[in-house]
Amino acid sequence: EESLQMWDLNKRLEAYLARVKFLEEENEALRAEIQSSKSGPAGDSWKAKYEEELRALRDALDVAFRDKCTAELARDNLYEEVQQVRSRCQKEQAAREEAKKQLRLGRKELEEERRAQIWLKERAVQLEKEVEALLEVHEEEKAGLDQEIATFSHSLESFRCAPVALQPVEVEDYSKRLSEIWKGAVETYKAEVAQLEGSLCQAKENLWKAVEDNQQSQLQLQHLEKDLAGLKARKEMLEESLARQWQEQRGEAEKFQALAMEALEQEQQSLRAQIARVLEDRQQLMHLKMSLSLEVATYRTLLEAESSRLQVPAG
Repeated sequence: EESLQMWDLNKRLEAYLARVKFLEEENEALRAEIQSSKSGPAGDSWKAKYEEELRALRDALDVAFRDKCTAELARDNLYEEVQQVRSRCQKEQAAREEAKKQLRLGRKELEEERRAQIWLKERAVQLEKEVEALLEVHEEEKAGLDQEIATFSHSLESFRCAPVALQPVEVEDYSKRLSEIWKGAVETYKAEVAQLEGSLCQAKENLWKAVEDNQQSQLQLQHLEKDLAGLKARKEMLEESLARQWQEQRGEAEKFQALAMEALEQEQQSLRAQIARVLEDRQQLMHLKMSLSLEVATYRTLLEAESSRLQVPAG
C-alpha cells in the first residue's frame, strides 16, 4: 500500500514537473513574444500608430487653440467696435440733447419774439390812438383858434378907428407857434412810427431767423435720430454675431474636448485591460508556483519520512 502511494506520488510529481516545465516553456515563449512584439515591427507599428494618433490629437489641439485665439481676437475687435459704437451713440445722444436744448432755447426766443411783436402791435395801436387823440385835440384847438380869430376880426371891424393898435401880431405869433408845435408833433409821431416800423422789421427778421433755426434744428434732430437708429441696428447685429461666434467657438471647444477625453478614456481603458491581463497571468503563475512548491514540499516530506522509516528497522 505504501509502495502504491509512493508510485502514485511519483506519478503526480512527474505530472506536476511536466506541467511546470510546460508552463515555464510557455512563459518563456510568451516573454519572447512580448519582447519580439516590443522590439519588432509590429510593436513599432503599434507605437507609431499611437504616436501618430497622439500627433494628430496635438495638431487638432493646436488648430483648436489657434481657432480659439482667432475667435478671441475677433471677439476683442468686436468688443472694441461695440465700444466705439457705444461712444458714438453717447456722442450722438449728447448732440441730440444739445440740439433739443438749442431747440428749447429757440422756442423760448421765438415765444419772446412773439410776445415782443404782440407788445409792439399793442404799442403801435396805443400810439395810433394817442395820435388820433392829439389830432382831435389839435382840430379842437384849431377850431377854437379859428373862432377866436373870427371873434378878434369882428372886434377889429368895430374898432377901425385905431388900426395901429389893433394889428393881429399876437395872433400871427400864436399861429406860428401852433404850426411849429404841430410840425414838431408830426415829426415826433413820424420818428416814433419809423422806430416802431424798424422794431417790427427787426422782430420779423428775428422771428424768421428763429423759425429757420427751429427748422434746421428739427432736420438735424431727424438726421441724428436716423443715425442713432442705424447705430442701434448695427450694434444689435454685432452683438448677435458676437454671441453666435461665441456659441460656435464654445461648441467646437466642447466637441474637441469631448473627443480628446473619449480618446484618452479609450486609451486608458485599453491600458487598464492590458495591465489587468498581465496581472492576472502573473497571479495565475504565482498560484501555480505556490501549489507546485507545496506539492514538492509534501513529496519531500513524505520521501524523508519514508527513508527514515526504512532506515530505522535496518539499523
